[in-house]
Amino acid sequence: MSSVSTAEPGTGTGDHVAALESVIDTVIAPNAAEVDRGGTYPRAGIEALGKSGLLALTSAPEVGGPGAGLGAAAHVVERLAGVCGSTAMVVLMHYAATSVIEAHGPEDLRRAIAGGGHLTTLAFSEAGSRSHFWAPVGTATAEGGMVRLRAQKSWVTAAGEADTYVWSSRPLDGPGAMTLWTVPSNAAGLTVQGPFDGLGLRGNASNPIAAEDVQIPVSAMLGGDGSGMDIALHTILPTFLVLNAAFSVGVMESLTDLALQHLTRTKLTHLGEILADQPVARADFARLRIRADEAKAFLHDTLGALQAERADAALRVLQVKAVAAEAASEVADGVMRLCGGSAFRKELGVERRFRDALAARVMAPTTEALRDFVARACLGRPLLDGARDGEGA
Repeated sequence: MSSVSTAEPGTGTGDHVAALESVIDTVIAPNAAEVDRGGTYPRAGIEALGKSGLLALTSAPEVGGPGAGLGAAAHVVERLAGVCGSTAMVVLMHYAATSVIEAHGPEDLRRAIAGGGHLTTLAFSEAGSRSHFWAPVGTATAEGGMVRLRAQKSWVTAAGEADTYVWSSRPLDGPGAMTLWTVPSNAAGLTVQGPFDGLGLRGNASNPIAAEDVQIPVSAMLGGDGSGMDIALHTILPTFLVLNAAFSVGVMESLTDLALQHLTRTKLTHLGEILADQPVARADFARLRIRADEAKAFLHDTLGALQAERADAALRVLQVKAVAAEAASEVADGVMRLCGGSAFRKELGVERRFRDALAARVMAPTTEALRDFVARACLGRPLLDGARDGEGA
């Protein structure tokens, strides 16, 4: 799991850091509450990120991109997640899909992504296998020089908004569990079923997509027939898991900042104190701050392990999403308790981030699945053989 490009853990890359903060301040932050309230896709923010070069961040210099690594991408996702979870999830999926397109995709598609105006995403989870992303039931059938796809995808972030889907299916003829394809979002036979109306991440357009006799060329295959699982494990999954952890860290940073503001600004007039003067409140805040810092340190260690190609890098990758997702849920719940009734009011921003924080633990691979993967890796057992046991829906 060390084939992904990395950068200094937790950092951006010079001008891109400034560009990110500018887009956050001028476009993403002002629209975040309405994106959540209306469940509207954050189109303005995504377009601004594209124009600023941030959607092209991980594209290679040979196709016109800056060639930034996973550390820079993690920084972007972390900062976005604390402001607008929906925007962060769209960008996360774009970077994950870009990782496989950069490794196996055609030059023209890579150049389109490097240009900043082309959004891509993953289309893995299916109605027939749910969060078992490694077991597609959708089919691919060769007919002359074309391939016919049939599937019921259950969750596709930016469904109907992305330009290209990285699509999984059963192999054509070869061995293995999965083959990957690039599928244009405007291909005939694709139907987006929505709108998405979820508890959190309400604007990420995570809708089902049905494919009925969708025809694509054989050349749309990413890697060899049946090689999709190997590609997913060694290229996509490290990017996806690390960026999911960065998402959770970003939400925790925002939640603890809001809690700090609440404790230092809220007055107990009858006592002549602020909440921060209360020992119990300080102890509760310290516990949450420590938990958030633990997850952030684990994320940075994972990025460092990948960069240094440490022997434990693959294990850290399997652990990092579970560590951060569970921490985010605990911190979100703790901040809600600490801020009391004020946290239930939308204007404080805590309840929105509380809802966004809950998504990571149930997003495939779920925390339960990752714990099984970690145990199997430590015990020297196959990672996926029997991994369905005990996983959530």
